[in-house]
Amino acid sequence: MNKLTKVGCSALCGSLAAISAANAGDVTVTGTADLSFSSLGHATTGNPIGMGSNFNLKGSGELDNGWTHSLTIAFSNVGAYSAANIGLTMGGLGSININQGNSGNGIAAYDDKMPTAWEETWGAGLSTGIRLPLGSGASQNIMYTTPASVPGVTLALTYAHDYGSSDIDDKTTKSSQDANSRSYDATLNINPSLGTEILSDLNIFVGGSTIESVKNNSGATADRYEAVGGLTYSLGPVSVGAQWSGDYTGVDDPRGSAGAVNAYNLYKAHAFGVAFNVNDNLSVSYGEWTHRKAGTTSSETVQGDENTKVIHVTSIQAAYTMGGASIRIADSQADNVSWSAGNNKNATVVSLGLAF
Repeated sequence: MNKLTKVGCSALCGSLAAISAANAGDVTVTGTADLSFSSLGHATTGNPIGMGSNFNLKGSGELDNGWTHSLTIAFSNVGAYSAANIGLTMGGLGSININQGNSGNGIAAYDDKMPTAWEETWGAGLSTGIRLPLGSGASQNIMYTTPASVPGVTLALTYAHDYGSSDIDDKTTKSSQDANSRSYDATLNINPSLGTEILSDLNIFVGGSTIESVKNNSGATADRYEAVGGLTYSLGPVSVGAQWSGDYTGVDDPRGSAGAVNAYNLYKAHAFGVAFNVNDNLSVSYGEWTHRKAGTTSSETVQGDENTKVIHVTSIQAAYTMGGASIRIADSQADNVSWSAGNNKNATVVSLGLAF
Protein backbone atom coordinates (compact mmCIF):
# COMPACT_ATOMS: atom_id res chain seq x y z
CA MET A 1 0.00 0.00 0.00
CA ASN A 2 1.35 3.43 -0.96
CA LYS A 3 0.55 6.32 1.34
CA LEU A 4 0.76 10.02 0.59
CA THR A 5 0.54 12.27 3.62
CA LYS A 6 -0.21 15.91 4.29
CA VAL A 7 -1.64 16.83 0.93
CA GLY A 8 -4.40 18.92 2.46
CA CYS A 9 -7.29 17.23 0.62
CA SER A 10 -10.63 18.28 2.12
CA ALA A 11 -13.85 18.14 0.12
CA LEU A 12 -15.81 19.73 2.94
CA CYS A 13 -13.37 22.37 4.10
CA GLY A 14 -15.18 25.35 2.60
CA SER A 15 -18.68 24.46 3.73
CA LEU A 16 -17.64 23.52 7.26
CA ALA A 17 -15.45 26.52 7.94
CA ALA A 18 -18.14 28.09 10.10
CA ILE A 19 -18.29 25.02 12.31
CA SER A 20 -14.66 24.30 12.87
CA ALA A 21 -11.35 24.48 11.05
CA ALA A 22 -10.35 21.48 8.92
CA ASN A 23 -6.87 20.09 9.29
CA ALA A 24 -4.80 18.69 6.45
CA GLY A 25 -5.47 14.99 6.07
CA ASP A 26 -4.14 11.83 4.48
CA VAL A 27 -4.68 10.14 1.15
CA THR A 28 -4.18 6.40 0.87
CA VAL A 29 -4.15 4.17 -2.20
CA THR A 30 -5.19 0.51 -2.08
CA GLY A 31 -6.02 -1.91 -4.84
CA THR A 32 -6.01 -5.34 -6.42
CA ALA A 33 -5.02 -6.90 -9.72
CA ASP A 34 -7.10 -9.87 -10.88
CA LEU A 35 -6.55 -12.56 -13.50
CA SER A 36 -9.24 -15.09 -14.42
CA PHE A 37 -9.97 -17.97 -16.77
CA SER A 38 -13.64 -18.68 -17.50
CA SER A 39 -15.46 -21.55 -19.15
CA LEU A 40 -19.14 -21.24 -20.08
CA GLY A 41 -19.91 -24.93 -20.49
CA HIS A 42 -21.47 -25.66 -23.87
CA ALA A 43 -21.88 -21.97 -24.73
CA THR A 44 -19.39 -20.03 -26.83
CA THR A 45 -16.66 -18.79 -24.52
CA GLY A 46 -14.50 -16.71 -26.88
CA ASN A 47 -11.39 -15.35 -25.16
CA PRO A 48 -11.50 -16.92 -21.67
CA ILE A 49 -8.65 -14.86 -20.17
CA GLY A 50 -9.75 -11.86 -18.15
CA MET A 51 -7.88 -9.14 -16.29
CA GLY A 52 -9.07 -6.61 -13.73
CA SER A 53 -7.30 -3.58 -12.32
CA ASN A 54 -9.00 -2.03 -9.34
CA PHE A 55 -7.88 0.59 -6.87
CA ASN A 56 -9.34 3.03 -4.37
CA LEU A 57 -8.28 6.49 -3.34
CA LYS A 58 -9.34 7.53 0.14
CA GLY A 59 -8.81 10.92 1.73
CA SER A 60 -9.60 11.63 5.37
CA GLY A 61 -9.32 14.46 7.85
CA GLU A 62 -10.51 15.66 11.25
CA LEU A 63 -12.14 18.84 12.49
CA ASP A 64 -11.14 20.60 15.70
CA ASN A 65 -14.30 19.36 17.41
CA GLY A 66 -13.44 15.70 16.74
CA TRP A 67 -15.73 15.16 13.76
CA THR A 68 -14.13 13.32 10.85
CA HIS A 69 -14.71 13.51 7.11
CA SER A 70 -13.68 11.29 4.24
CA LEU A 71 -13.69 11.02 0.45
CA THR A 72 -13.53 7.65 -1.32
CA ILE A 73 -13.06 7.25 -5.08
CA ALA A 74 -13.21 3.80 -6.66
CA PHE A 75 -11.62 2.89 -10.00
CA SER A 76 -12.94 -0.45 -11.28
CA ASN A 77 -11.73 -1.64 -14.69
CA VAL A 78 -12.54 1.67 -16.36
CA GLY A 79 -10.68 4.75 -17.49
CA ALA A 80 -12.76 7.10 -15.33
CA TYR A 81 -13.66 6.44 -11.71
CA SER A 82 -16.62 4.12 -11.22
CA ALA A 83 -17.95 5.45 -7.92
CA ALA A 84 -17.27 8.02 -5.24
CA ASN A 85 -18.70 8.99 -1.87
CA ILE A 86 -18.16 11.63 0.78
CA GLY A 87 -18.72 10.82 4.44
CA LEU A 88 -19.03 12.94 7.59
CA THR A 89 -18.88 11.21 10.98
CA MET A 90 -20.34 13.44 13.71
CA GLY A 91 -19.68 11.51 16.90
CA GLY A 92 -22.84 11.26 19.00
CA LEU A 93 -24.91 12.80 16.19
CA GLY A 94 -24.39 9.89 13.80
CA SER A 95 -22.98 10.08 10.29
CA ILE A 96 -23.90 11.34 6.82
CA ASN A 97 -22.78 9.83 3.51
CA ILE A 98 -23.28 11.28 0.03
CA ASN A 99 -22.96 8.48 -2.50
CA GLN A 100 -22.85 8.42 -6.32
CA GLY A 101 -25.07 5.40 -6.71
CA ASN A 102 -22.60 2.51 -6.31
CA SER A 103 -25.19 0.44 -4.40
CA GLY A 104 -23.48 1.04 -1.07
CA ASN A 105 -26.38 2.87 0.62
CA GLY A 106 -30.00 2.09 1.41
CA ILE A 107 -31.42 -1.38 0.86
CA ALA A 108 -28.84 -1.94 -1.89
CA ALA A 109 -26.31 -2.54 0.88
CA TYR A 110 -28.36 -5.66 1.73
CA ASP A 111 -28.99 -6.93 -1.82
CA ASP A 112 -27.00 -10.09 -1.01
CA LYS A 113 -25.57 -10.62 2.49
CA MET A 114 -25.09 -14.37 2.19
CA PRO A 115 -21.73 -15.78 3.36
CA THR A 116 -19.47 -16.85 0.51
CA ALA A 117 -15.88 -17.86 -0.08
CA TRP A 118 -15.48 -15.38 -2.94
CA GLU A 119 -18.31 -13.85 -5.01
CA GLU A 120 -22.08 -13.67 -4.71
CA THR A 121 -23.92 -16.73 -6.01
CA TRP A 122 -25.17 -14.79 -9.06
CA GLY A 123 -21.91 -12.88 -9.62
CA ALA A 124 -19.41 -15.58 -10.55
CA GLY A 125 -19.22 -15.65 -14.34
CA LEU A 126 -22.93 -15.77 -15.25
CA SER A 127 -25.47 -13.12 -16.22
CA THR A 128 -28.61 -14.57 -14.63
CA GLY A 129 -31.24 -11.85 -15.06
CA ILE A 130 -32.31 -11.80 -11.40
CA ARG A 131 -33.57 -8.51 -9.92
CA LEU A 132 -31.72 -7.34 -6.83
CA PRO A 133 -33.26 -4.96 -4.27
CA LEU A 134 -31.58 -1.61 -4.97
CA GLY A 135 -33.84 1.23 -3.82
CA SER A 136 -32.14 4.61 -3.50
CA GLY A 137 -28.73 2.92 -3.75
CA ALA A 138 -29.12 2.85 -7.54
CA SER A 139 -29.00 6.67 -7.76
CA GLN A 140 -27.00 9.52 -6.33
CA ASN A 141 -28.21 9.71 -2.74
CA ILE A 142 -27.64 10.92 0.79
CA MET A 143 -27.83 8.59 3.80
CA TYR A 144 -28.01 9.35 7.52
CA THR A 145 -26.97 6.64 9.99
CA THR A 146 -27.83 6.82 13.66
CA PRO A 147 -25.06 6.72 16.29
CA ALA A 148 -24.44 3.54 18.25
CA SER A 149 -26.48 4.83 21.20
CA VAL A 150 -28.28 1.48 21.44
CA PRO A 151 -25.63 -1.28 21.34
CA GLY A 152 -26.02 -3.55 18.35
CA VAL A 153 -28.77 -1.49 16.63
CA THR A 154 -28.17 0.68 13.56
CA LEU A 155 -30.85 2.61 11.67
CA ALA A 156 -30.11 4.23 8.30
CA LEU A 157 -32.34 6.56 6.26
CA THR A 158 -31.53 7.14 2.58
CA TYR A 159 -32.96 9.66 0.10
CA ALA A 160 -32.54 10.08 -3.67
CA HIS A 161 -34.06 13.22 -5.13
CA ASP A 162 -34.48 11.84 -8.67
CA TYR A 163 -34.38 8.04 -8.80
CA GLY A 164 -32.61 6.68 -11.85
CA SER A 165 -30.85 9.87 -12.94
CA SER A 166 -27.13 9.74 -13.64
CA ASP A 167 -24.49 11.10 -11.27
CA ILE A 168 -24.32 14.86 -10.85
CA ASP A 169 -21.13 16.93 -10.87
CA ASP A 170 -20.46 19.84 -8.54
CA LYS A 171 -22.74 22.86 -9.15
CA THR A 172 -24.78 21.14 -11.88
CA THR A 173 -28.27 19.66 -12.14
CA LYS A 174 -29.79 16.87 -14.20
CA SER A 175 -33.22 15.34 -14.69
CA SER A 176 -33.85 11.75 -15.75
CA GLN A 177 -37.27 12.60 -17.29
CA ASP A 178 -38.60 9.10 -16.76
CA ALA A 179 -41.42 7.46 -14.83
CA ASN A 180 -39.67 7.82 -11.45
CA SER A 181 -39.40 10.66 -8.97
CA ARG A 182 -37.98 10.63 -5.41
CA SER A 183 -37.10 7.51 -3.46
CA TYR A 184 -36.84 6.82 0.27
CA ASP A 185 -35.15 3.89 2.04
CA ALA A 186 -35.03 2.76 5.66
CA THR A 187 -32.81 -0.08 6.87
CA LEU A 188 -32.31 -1.61 10.29
CA ASN A 189 -29.44 -3.89 11.33
CA ILE A 190 -29.56 -5.61 14.72
CA ASN A 191 -26.88 -7.61 16.49
CA PRO A 192 -28.90 -9.03 19.41
CA SER A 193 -25.96 -10.52 21.29
CA LEU A 194 -27.81 -10.08 24.61
CA GLY A 195 -24.44 -10.04 26.32
CA THR A 196 -23.68 -13.64 25.32
CA GLU A 197 -20.65 -14.59 23.25
CA ILE A 198 -22.50 -17.31 21.33
CA LEU A 199 -24.80 -14.67 19.75
CA SER A 200 -22.08 -12.10 19.09
CA ASP A 201 -22.00 -12.95 15.37
CA LEU A 202 -25.78 -13.02 14.82
CA ASN A 203 -27.05 -10.19 12.59
CA ILE A 204 -30.66 -9.52 11.63
CA PHE A 205 -31.36 -7.00 8.88
CA VAL A 206 -34.48 -5.57 7.30
CA GLY A 207 -35.11 -2.73 4.87
CA GLY A 208 -37.71 -1.15 2.64
CA SER A 209 -37.82 1.38 -0.19
CA THR A 210 -40.49 3.51 -1.85
CA ILE A 211 -39.87 4.90 -5.33
CA GLU A 212 -42.40 7.56 -6.24
CA SER A 213 -44.02 7.50 -9.66
CA VAL A 214 -44.48 10.50 -11.92
CA LYS A 215 -48.27 10.31 -12.20
CA ASN A 216 -48.54 12.00 -15.61
CA ASN A 217 -45.99 9.66 -17.15
CA SER A 218 -47.27 7.01 -19.56
CA GLY A 219 -45.33 4.29 -17.75
CA ALA A 220 -45.96 3.16 -14.17
CA THR A 221 -49.25 4.29 -12.65
CA ALA A 222 -48.37 3.49 -9.03
CA ASP A 223 -45.42 3.88 -6.71
CA ARG A 224 -42.84 1.11 -6.66
CA TYR A 225 -41.97 -0.76 -3.46
CA GLU A 226 -38.98 -2.93 -2.59
CA ALA A 227 -38.20 -4.83 0.61
CA VAL A 228 -35.48 -7.12 1.93
CA GLY A 229 -34.87 -8.99 5.17
CA GLY A 230 -32.75 -11.80 6.50
CA LEU A 231 -30.12 -12.94 8.96
CA THR A 232 -26.56 -14.21 9.08
CA TYR A 233 -24.87 -16.18 11.85
CA SER A 234 -21.30 -17.34 12.43
CA LEU A 235 -20.16 -19.90 14.95
CA GLY A 236 -16.54 -20.91 14.86
CA PRO A 237 -15.50 -21.72 11.28
CA VAL A 238 -19.07 -21.96 9.95
CA SER A 239 -21.19 -19.06 8.64
CA VAL A 240 -24.79 -19.43 7.46
CA GLY A 241 -27.37 -17.01 6.17
CA ALA A 242 -30.83 -16.68 4.62
CA GLN A 243 -32.66 -13.72 3.14
CA TRP A 244 -35.86 -12.79 1.31
CA SER A 245 -36.67 -9.86 -0.98
CA GLY A 246 -39.59 -8.54 -3.00
CA ASP A 247 -40.18 -5.92 -5.70
CA TYR A 248 -43.59 -4.51 -6.68
CA THR A 249 -42.98 -2.58 -9.91
CA GLY A 250 -46.11 -0.42 -9.73
CA VAL A 251 -46.95 -1.21 -13.37
CA ASP A 252 -50.70 -1.79 -13.83
CA ASP A 253 -51.89 -1.70 -17.43
CA PRO A 254 -55.70 -1.68 -17.47
CA ARG A 255 -55.69 -2.39 -21.21
CA GLY A 256 -54.53 -5.93 -20.51
CA SER A 257 -51.41 -7.59 -21.83
CA ALA A 258 -51.98 -11.29 -21.25
CA GLY A 259 -49.12 -13.44 -22.41
CA ALA A 260 -46.62 -10.56 -22.52
CA VAL A 261 -43.42 -10.71 -20.50
CA ASN A 262 -44.19 -7.40 -18.78
CA ALA A 263 -47.56 -8.71 -17.59
CA TYR A 264 -45.92 -9.57 -14.27
CA ASN A 265 -45.53 -6.82 -11.67
CA LEU A 266 -44.31 -8.71 -8.57
CA TYR A 267 -40.88 -10.25 -8.19
CA LYS A 268 -39.85 -12.17 -5.09
CA ALA A 269 -36.68 -14.01 -4.20
CA HIS A 270 -35.07 -16.02 -1.45
CA ALA A 271 -31.45 -17.03 -0.98
CA PHE A 272 -29.28 -18.94 1.43
CA GLY A 273 -25.60 -19.63 1.79
CA VAL A 274 -23.14 -21.51 3.94
CA ALA A 275 -19.38 -20.96 4.16
CA PHE A 276 -16.75 -22.98 5.99
CA ASN A 277 -13.25 -21.82 6.91
CA VAL A 278 -11.20 -24.99 6.64
CA ASN A 279 -8.22 -23.15 8.11
CA ASP A 280 -6.78 -19.63 8.16
CA ASN A 281 -6.08 -19.78 4.42
CA LEU A 282 -8.75 -22.01 2.82
CA SER A 283 -12.51 -21.43 2.72
CA VAL A 284 -15.33 -23.09 0.77
CA SER A 285 -18.98 -22.14 0.27
CA TYR A 286 -22.28 -23.11 -1.31
CA GLY A 287 -25.07 -20.69 -2.20
CA GLU A 288 -28.49 -20.67 -3.86
CA TRP A 289 -30.74 -17.96 -5.26
CA THR A 290 -34.34 -18.59 -6.35
CA HIS A 291 -36.19 -15.74 -8.03
CA ARG A 292 -39.88 -15.86 -8.99
CA LYS A 293 -42.17 -13.47 -10.82
CA ALA A 294 -45.88 -13.28 -10.11
CA GLY A 295 -48.87 -10.94 -10.25
CA THR A 296 -50.33 -9.51 -13.43
CA THR A 297 -50.96 -6.02 -14.73
CA SER A 298 -54.58 -6.75 -15.57
CA SER A 299 -57.43 -8.98 -14.50
CA GLU A 300 -56.55 -11.42 -17.26
CA THR A 301 -54.58 -14.56 -16.48
CA VAL A 302 -51.06 -14.68 -17.86
CA GLN A 303 -50.51 -17.85 -19.82
CA GLY A 304 -47.23 -19.65 -20.32
CA ASP A 305 -44.83 -22.27 -19.08
CA GLU A 306 -44.53 -22.26 -15.28
CA ASN A 307 -40.76 -22.66 -15.67
CA THR A 308 -40.53 -19.17 -17.15
CA LYS A 309 -41.59 -17.77 -13.77
CA VAL A 310 -38.54 -19.03 -11.84
CA ILE A 311 -34.78 -18.46 -12.08
CA HIS A 312 -32.66 -20.80 -10.00
CA VAL A 313 -28.93 -20.20 -9.43
CA THR A 314 -26.40 -22.27 -7.48
CA SER A 315 -22.69 -21.74 -6.94
CA ILE A 316 -19.92 -23.79 -5.29
CA GLN A 317 -16.79 -21.77 -4.48
CA ALA A 318 -13.38 -22.09 -2.86
CA ALA A 319 -10.70 -19.53 -2.04
CA TYR A 320 -7.11 -19.94 -0.85
CA THR A 321 -5.09 -16.99 0.43
CA MET A 322 -1.31 -16.71 0.60
CA GLY A 323 -0.35 -13.32 1.99
CA GLY A 324 -1.37 -10.74 -0.61
CA ALA A 325 -2.36 -13.35 -3.19
CA SER A 326 -5.66 -15.24 -3.44
CA ILE A 327 -6.64 -18.13 -5.70
CA ARG A 328 -10.42 -18.40 -6.19
CA ILE A 329 -12.60 -20.87 -8.09
CA ALA A 330 -16.35 -20.87 -8.66
CA ASP A 331 -18.58 -23.38 -10.43
CA SER A 332 -22.05 -21.93 -11.06
CA GLN A 333 -25.28 -23.11 -12.64
CA ALA A 334 -28.30 -20.98 -13.64
CA ASP A 335 -31.63 -22.38 -14.85
CA ASN A 336 -34.21 -20.41 -16.88
CA VAL A 337 -31.91 -17.40 -17.22
CA SER A 338 -33.91 -14.15 -17.53
CA TRP A 339 -37.09 -16.23 -17.07
CA SER A 340 -36.59 -18.03 -20.37
CA ALA A 341 -37.63 -21.70 -20.10
CA GLY A 342 -34.77 -24.08 -20.87
CA ASN A 343 -32.21 -21.27 -21.06
CA ASN A 344 -29.80 -23.02 -18.69
CA LYS A 345 -26.19 -21.92 -18.34
CA ASN A 346 -23.14 -22.92 -16.34
CA ALA A 347 -19.75 -21.32 -15.82
CA THR A 348 -16.46 -22.23 -14.16
CA VAL A 349 -14.14 -19.39 -13.24
CA VAL A 350 -10.60 -19.59 -11.86
CA SER A 351 -9.18 -16.31 -10.58
CA LEU A 352 -5.92 -15.01 -9.13
CA GLY A 353 -6.12 -11.87 -7.00
CA LEU A 354 -3.11 -9.75 -6.02
CA ALA A 355 -3.53 -7.08 -3.35
CA PHE A 356 -1.30 -4.03 -3.04
